[in-house]
Amino acid sequence: MLPLASLWRIARRDLATRIRGLRLLAVCLFLGVATLAAIGSLTRGITSELEVRGQTILGGDIEFSLPQREATPEEMAGFRRVGTPSATVRLRAMANDPDGEALLSELKAVDGAYPLYGTMRLESGARRGPPPPGAIWIAKDLASRLDLKVGSQVKFGEKTFLIDGIIAEEPDRLGEGFTLGPVAIIGLADLPATQLIQPGSLYESKYRVRLAESANAQAVGKALTAEFPDAGWDIADSSNGAPGTRRFIERMGQFLSLVGLAALVIAGIGVGNGVASYLASKRPGLATLKVLGADSGTVARIYGLQILAVAAVSIIAGLIVGALAPAVIGWVAGDVLPVKPGIAIYPLPLAVSAAYGLLIAIAFALPPLAATRHVPAAGLYRATVSGAARIDRRTVIAVAAALAAIIALAVGTAREPLFALGFIGAAIGLLLILVALGWLVRRTASRLPRPKRPLFRLALANLHRPGAATGALVVALGLGLTLFVTLAAIQTSITAEIRSTVPQRAPSFFVLDVPRSDAARFRSMVTGADPKAGINMIPALRGSITEFAGQRVDELTELPEGAWVLRGDRGLTYSPTLPNGSELVGGAWWAADYKGPPLVSVEQEVATSLGLKLGDTLSVNVLGVEVQAKVASFRTVNWDNFGLNYVLVFSPGTFDAAPHNMVATVAVGPEAETALARSIPRAFPSASLIAVRDVVSQVTTLLTQMSQAIAAAASIAILAGIAVLIGAIAASRERRVYDSVILKLLGATRGQILGAQGVEYAVLAAILALLALGLGLAGAWYVVTQLFDFAFAPDPLIVALTLLGGAGLSFLIGIAGSWPLLSAKPAQALRNL
Repeated sequence: MLPLASLWRIARRDLATRIRGLRLLAVCLFLGVATLAAIGSLTRGITSELEVRGQTILGGDIEFSLPQREATPEEMAGFRRVGTPSATVRLRAMANDPDGEALLSELKAVDGAYPLYGTMRLESGARRGPPPPGAIWIAKDLASRLDLKVGSQVKFGEKTFLIDGIIAEEPDRLGEGFTLGPVAIIGLADLPATQLIQPGSLYESKYRVRLAESANAQAVGKALTAEFPDAGWDIADSSNGAPGTRRFIERMGQFLSLVGLAALVIAGIGVGNGVASYLASKRPGLATLKVLGADSGTVARIYGLQILAVAAVSIIAGLIVGALAPAVIGWVAGDVLPVKPGIAIYPLPLAVSAAYGLLIAIAFALPPLAATRHVPAAGLYRATVSGAARIDRRTVIAVAAALAAIIALAVGTAREPLFALGFIGAAIGLLLILVALGWLVRRTASRLPRPKRPLFRLALANLHRPGAATGALVVALGLGLTLFVTLAAIQTSITAEIRSTVPQRAPSFFVLDVPRSDAARFRSMVTGADPKAGINMIPALRGSITEFAGQRVDELTELPEGAWVLRGDRGLTYSPTLPNGSELVGGAWWAADYKGPPLVSVEQEVATSLGLKLGDTLSVNVLGVEVQAKVASFRTVNWDNFGLNYVLVFSPGTFDAAPHNMVATVAVGPEAETALARSIPRAFPSASLIAVRDVVSQVTTLLTQMSQAIAAAASIAILAGIAVLIGAIAASRERRVYDSVILKLLGATRGQILGAQGVEYAVLAAILALLALGLGLAGAWYVVTQLFDFAFAPDPLIVALTLLGGAGLSFLIGIAGSWPLLSAKPAQALRNL
């Protein structure tokens, strides 16, 4: 056996003379590894930034949130005992300019200790503490939409404020969560003058505490909860200051990583084709080495080193691009990302991407490489007509081990292993279906009667003759067309979801915090503006679930899967009748005049995630008072109709003693809509008016960004599919040159040769178009309904046009790859065979 240095010297010299055949290997691995490394690094960059800036994002080391009430003196004393507290109060309120224009905004009142971490920045510079008495700081969007500037006045509730500055950076903005309007900040001492907080008003008090460096935030939270068991607060600490953002980024990152892995697997097929094509071009060298005495193992090691060297360079190049991607994406995306990822190298996603690339290279390069071990020198010289060599058992075991390692790595590093396993299973199933279809096409073509016309006879023979690339072409074409259909169906379904988000009779406004005592006056004002107005008004409270089916929420070590309703406080209501948009699926609704013990109706999906059964108990904490109710029914809810509906609906009388207000939806004509947008904020200063078009605009923006991210990741898979198609064509180039030369010698024209190949690609594209349509729609259905939880409504015309365009592109690539064969000179080609 030659030493490794000698093997590498031979491999390097041979590689230096002609690396062209391994370019497909390099391109495929580079695309796949770069995509995975970029997605992994970006996800890790954002989550790391959330961790590093946890104290600033949260506004403290630990946060206690209270819905619809402020902390008691005893609770405040507890906060001061463990550290330095800072109090803020947040509520939705209407900003009114001097001209009578109103805009929904997020009013935030802060105390003198704000912010505990980070820096509050105005366009004029950094500030600490609250604005001066009677002054306000407003967001840029609020200033631009109401045409306000420093020195102008703006009114909230019954208080007029002087604008002291425009907010450039709010340190805890991300930790505040989703908002429907731009923020405005006032001093906590000025909040009572607005008269916005009345009994039953929807607002949230937050108490951030700066702890000593040695203190443990989780231990502090548990101790204070034990001291004040009826407080009903939600606790967050700086290790996860923006949990919703983090969950979204991690889940989206996992999905995009799986898409990237699918792209890499597709690229692996290109790797196999590229290696097969390269080794076919090296056949004389392989035979010569064997004639000179080299055994099969030595030959395999020489060319294995070449493949490994090119693969290593491609993987390293992909890792470099992936490592730099977060900084570039952060610069291009601007404010689209929740935080800009820092400029850093994240070893884990890079190591995982490199492992994927190496395993893919091994799994797909080994079979064509191992095939050369079992072919004698004479067989190599005759390989043009003798067919492919067999693959030994050791190679099969090695390939199976590499594929098993890929699956184990994907599942082991996934946030949701079952989802990852299902995705991988679907990808493997798709490949197996395409491989089986390729075999079926060859077998069927070999059994069909021969057409009388030479052109069609040649095309049919190309599909099943010895050495035909039908299997590789079917896989390549099938993957590409399936991806085209999947992307088109996802994009059009999301677009349809955006359009259907606003039904034909969607309300004009949501109105929050309508005083219960003024409900009749509110109805009168709306019907006065539009006698045909549609008004739906229900009670609204906030509370958090503290117990379900005998389980205390604060004693759970981990929340059940899908039990998002247990995170923080939720909207609650009570109703004598079944709410519009709800359908009873279990149990019975109470009588309209029910006056017994509290009952509750639970949305079906939430009930399933909590494992609730009819008759179980469920307790909620409302304003520090725990109320226990019996589960009386389950119901489904149509959330798309913009009606008023809640996950938990209680029986009448449950919250009679709790102060609360009303929420309403109002549907009026365009003229009345303009008039009410001005009159309601004036007549009801404590009420908040939410324009449906603003909500739809935010939802549209979010969904568009998500679909663009999917399209960007999937486009790499499409590029890999195109590379695989090119590789399949390249792998059969030498055999097609041989066929072309023989046909020319027999009198065939260039047009006839090209026409036969054109018919071959057209037949394959037509067969695969139908399969791709079914598989692509199935994949899109899964993404749209299971990942996004949207209705599956692809546009048939766009999907059909996309499929035709993809088939046409594949056909053109096949013809373009065949064109150089026509210029092959018979004498030269025959000497090289």
